[in-house]
Amino acid sequence: MLLESVITTFTFALCASARAVPNPIEVFKRAHTAGTVINKCSKPGVLALAYDDGPYQYTSSLVDTLDQAGVKGTFFLTGTLYGCIYNQQAAVKKAFESGHQVASHTWTHPHMGSMGAAQIQSEMEKVEQAFVNIFGKKPQYVRPPYLETGGQFLTVMKQMNYTVITDDVDAGDWNNQSPQQSEQKFQQAGASGNGHIPLMHETYQGTVTTLTNWLIDWAKTNNLQIVTVAECLDDANGAYKEGTFEGDGKTTC
Repeated sequence: MLLESVITTFTFALCASARAVPNPIEVFKRAHTAGTVINKCSKPGVLALAYDDGPYQYTSSLVDTLDQAGVKGTFFLTGTLYGCIYNQQAAVKKAFESGHQVASHTWTHPHMGSMGAAQIQSEMEKVEQAFVNIFGKKPQYVRPPYLETGGQFLTVMKQMNYTVITDDVDAGDWNNQSPQQSEQKFQQAGASGNGHIPLMHETYQGTVTTLTNWLIDWAKTNNLQIVTVAECLDDANGAYKEGTFEGDGKTTC
């Protein structure tokens, strides 16, 4: 009887270990951030280059610049802000396949804080569908347009299990700041403490070329590792939502 009990217990343990049981630490990391605003990396020694408002005409060249430097960035993409995302799907797929993080910046770049829950959900789902169509994954991360997190936005993001990102250094490129003025903001923020998640836009050539190359050099000078936003939060495996993806219909722009 005792032998049978031991065998049964051992067999159960083997079966349990054979299942794809998620690492509880990784699950916690993903779960505890859903619907809460994160504006800074969770550890020192890193810098997360994050670009908004694409895809745009500079997306492909920005990927090349990052790849040539051996670093990874995060692209917060919209569906229709600068033309239909499907018109730039080759660049979007290139970013994903090169190991960069591709995340959501909503479908139409609206003021999410003034929208109803159903509208917010629709904005997110259209981006999800486009990403699935282009490279087969749904994003886990979102940066809201204008960094607006009021109204029902965070409630919906929690329900949809999204990690919400803002920033702690504003490059100011959207506000006519030159790359040199942006560089001063990083120097003022410094390289100590937990890593920065900057607000930058891939729609400005000065940001894509001058500022990005300067940041790559600045990071090396200060012994900072350039990583994706997910990596800077110790969530490298949580950049995309797990599971199967229903539907293959093309979201219209």
